[in-house]
Amino acid sequence: MTDFNDHLFPAYREQADLPAETRIDWLRRDRWVSLPQSVAALGRLEDLLTYPQRGRMPCLLLFGSTGMGKSEILNRFAELHTPKYDECAGLTAMPVVVVQMPPQPTEEEFYTELMLAMNYAELSHVSLRTLRALARRTLAEFGTKVLVLDEIDKMLAGSPRQQRIFLNTVRFLTNDLKIPIVCAGTEDARIAVLTDPNLADRFGAFELVAWRNDHALQQLMASFAGLLPLRRPSRLDTNEVRQHVIALTAGVTGRIFRLMEAVAIAAIRDGREMIDAGSFDDDQLLLPLVSMQVIASTKRALRRRAA
Repeated sequence: MTDFNDHLFPAYREQADLPAETRIDWLRRDRWVSLPQSVAALGRLEDLLTYPQRGRMPCLLLFGSTGMGKSEILNRFAELHTPKYDECAGLTAMPVVVVQMPPQPTEEEFYTELMLAMNYAELSHVSLRTLRALARRTLAEFGTKVLVLDEIDKMLAGSPRQQRIFLNTVRFLTNDLKIPIVCAGTEDARIAVLTDPNLADRFGAFELVAWRNDHALQQLMASFAGLLPLRRPSRLDTNEVRQHVIALTAGVTGRIFRLMEAVAIAAIRDGREMIDAGSFDDDQLLLPLVSMQVIASTKRALRRRAA
């Protein structure tokens, strides 16, 4: 290990010794990063997992703009509670089941997606009544403690009648199985749940809010400086850098991570091996999820502010 990577966190120092293309490949891979809001949301989910059964189970609505990390939080929650097979009993325990809402929120498609999430082969020529009973029985046999419905806002694509039926299905499952249900999605997810006052009364809400130019963002930038596999110290602790980041991403978590990935890869390829405010001024740099129109208008605003 060379001594030029002392600016990195110990766990990431070896990465800076790797060849350029290996480091770029590392940057492009998904990984869990413990952000304050994500950790808090996981804490709420863990509370539901340990909640004792009672007549009216608490539920949770996790919502925020697209790209704020809802699916990543849910996947992390599921990874921490993976299915386990009990050889003695011959049974599988699946404490957390995550279901992605189907494009059409019909009851039949929902139960089909639910069975697929529990590793059943796709069912055909099965009546809705049989499918509903099979799903309820399987959830009970697996000892499911939390049922997660991701992208719940897709429900709004259905007719008013389909929406009512689906909300009745959610209420029926939590009553019948006595387990918490977590619904996740955009702001529209909150609207979807609120359309049923009886159901909405059971849901606590956790909103993932966009980043602002404050102490939390300053800490995030400091974290990037310590984990990005660059061979020179980056200058990310300036207000100018934070202004660029917020302006180019609107404070959306996914966009921030892709932006930092893009400028880090550019720093590796051009040999600068560091990031500073000037790293965000490259007109040839492709900034994922940020349109070229937004980039141009943002740069004009930043230049006027600097003047």
